[in-house]
Amino acid sequence: MEIMFLGTGAGSPARNRNVSSLALKLLDERNEVWLFDCGEGTQHQILRTSIRPRKVNKIFLTHLHGDHIFGLPGFLASRANQGGQEPLTIYGPRGIKEYVQTSLRVTQTHLAYKLIFVELKPGKVFEDKTFRVYCDHLDHRIEAFGFRIEEKDHEGELLNEKAQAAGVPFGPLLGQLKARKMVTLPDGRVLDGNDFVGPDQKGRTLAIFGDTRQTPREVALAEGADVLVHESTFGADESKLARQYYHSTSVQAAKLAKKAGVKKLLLNHISARYVGKMALDLQKQARHIFPNSYVVNDLQDIDIPFVKENSDD
Repeated sequence: MEIMFLGTGAGSPARNRNVSSLALKLLDERNEVWLFDCGEGTQHQILRTSIRPRKVNKIFLTHLHGDHIFGLPGFLASRANQGGQEPLTIYGPRGIKEYVQTSLRVTQTHLAYKLIFVELKPGKVFEDKTFRVYCDHLDHRIEAFGFRIEEKDHEGELLNEKAQAAGVPFGPLLGQLKARKMVTLPDGRVLDGNDFVGPDQKGRTLAIFGDTRQTPREVALAEGADVLVHESTFGADESKLARQYYHSTSVQAAKLAKKAGVKKLLLNHISARYVGKMALDLQKQARHIFPNSYVVNDLQDIDIPFVKENSDD
């Protein structure tokens, strides 16, 4: 599981930061890529990565401001032109279906795959055998959402060395042990599969937010997350401006991370005013509150490893 930041800027493209988009790469887990927001130029950024558009089968949109959705029609068209045929689901606020269908109709763009639209409402928006996704309203000038992505626990691995030491022959009996069943060996001994399977590996949790000023609803979405992606449009001394424009400061994001007990805070949606050392200042401000804070950059790839049992990391 990795997060690839395709755009980390706020409002308008800047020389070193494109507008909002990130890819959650679930290639090992599902052989899929999920996009969160799709600002102008997203498909150009993807060309600079190893991401294949046909692998993208879900797009989650935090809100309908242009810097978060203007790249969507172009990406959808390119996905078709590059061989994408599998259905793609777009999760977004009210109005996203009209926006996409109007764009495609006016430009006479025909897709070789099915589009599925899911209008967001607070609560669970997706679940299968490996993941759950929840959303809730944030506090922005228009309807906006934050997402909580929960990976379900992985079943424990078969303890092969222990099974071999117990004389379990290669073949179907090993599979039965892995399924935690009672197994009778050829010599009559009965083994309990539970004794030959390691503990379940706890799944990872991410919280990915769009534009917002501070709201109590953020805490529940972020609680205990391995990674929180949060906007940092303003600096520590600009809290009044942040509230006026429905955004957050680096310090406000850090306070949320601390309160919610997350493990790592990734700050994005950086104003074009913050370049070079000034961007690092945002990181320093956050670290005074929450030490494991980072200002991310375009095309930065963040690995999200499993937390090892009995690890202090």
